[in-house]
Amino acid sequence: MSNINTPRDDQQIEQLERDFPTASGVAFSNARNQAFHAGLSVMVSDGDSVFEVFPDGQRKWIKSIAPPSPAKPGQKFTKQ
Repeated sequence: MSNINTPRDDQQIEQLERDFPTASGVAFSNARNQAFHAGLSVMVSDGDSVFEVFPDGQRKWIKSIAPPSPAKPGQKFTKQ
């Protein structure tokens, strides 16, 4: 059975890859807003720290983490 959303060629796959950053940002933003609307907090990373963020905007530091690795759009990673 064929799925209408199944990519059929490289061009469609490349378009999905281009759209992914925006689509994932929208999904995360919507999930965060839904959590806040329900009165829940969310965990976020900011630089080298993790914070719990509450619906009223209050931030509670949780712990330090390794800083993010720099990456450029379109950069390819290979398994070593």
